[in-house]
Amino acid sequence: MDKIDCMRAFKQVVDSGGYAAAARDMGLTRSTVNKYVSHLERELNTQLLVSSTRKVRPSEMGLAFYDKCAALISDYDEAVATISQLQAQPQGRLRINAPMSFGTMHLSNIVAEFMQLHPALNIELSLADRMVDPIEEGFDISIRISEPQSFTSLISKELAQTQSLLCASPGYLGITGEPQHPRELIQHRCLHYGYNQSGSHWQLTGPDGKMSVPITCAMWSNNGEVLRDAAMADGGITLLPTFVACDALRTGQLVEVLADFKPPNSILSALYPRHRHLSSKVHLFVSFVAERLDDRDGWLECENSAP
Repeated sequence: MDKIDCMRAFKQVVDSGGYAAAARDMGLTRSTVNKYVSHLERELNTQLLVSSTRKVRPSEMGLAFYDKCAALISDYDEAVATISQLQAQPQGRLRINAPMSFGTMHLSNIVAEFMQLHPALNIELSLADRMVDPIEEGFDISIRISEPQSFTSLISKELAQTQSLLCASPGYLGITGEPQHPRELIQHRCLHYGYNQSGSHWQLTGPDGKMSVPITCAMWSNNGEVLRDAAMADGGITLLPTFVACDALRTGQLVEVLADFKPPNSILSALYPRHRHLSSKVHLFVSFVAERLDDRDGWLECENSAP
């Protein structure tokens, strides 16, 4: 006999106050309800219900079992509901926020493919490099690139780790010379990401460990592609995610600087409000993005950069 059915029958007898009432509430015969409870009592080797002339009440052991039984049934029903939602065709609107460069370079075609698979969904994709609170601004999902951090009001799902590097154009380095150590960056024009929490310092790890390096900022921007274009125009040295810099590195428009000194990896995460954790469209989209990025071997690396 199915144990969940047996526990449901026991719980309903307690809730209804008797076998006959429980049978009516469950749409079963009284003998079936009695059979379920009897089977459960044999399994547990204890009497769970005590019958009197007027009412059926739980025994001392039955009372202790009731709370656990109710919790197990609730968890089981919630799990079944989750699977049913995930298998259902998602519909309605899905509001997504993501960083500008990642959105245009890597997310847009993933979203287009997702829309083909789920035509009943209406997608709203908003791209912005500022940190967005999905609860306050009404987004179902916010994709962010940042250092690992905890969010008390949000669920965070890691999608990938992003790598960054220092780079500049051959033309700029031909004029200024290439720095040999991070402490020389203070003498160079540096192109700095405006939302970087380290301010006018770059955090690097080299042969001697971690260091915080002061820089001279010739330009701030909150967009990686703007910094990349400025660097390609001989504007200075910049620190970029590899997924932004790769094409320019492969064509030789940019070259890596101080290759022995690396900034820490950042985490590409999907953030969504806790009340959305059972939403089928949120689960489907987050899983879809993670799978597509995982299928793209080397999408964060620049192994084929020009010499």
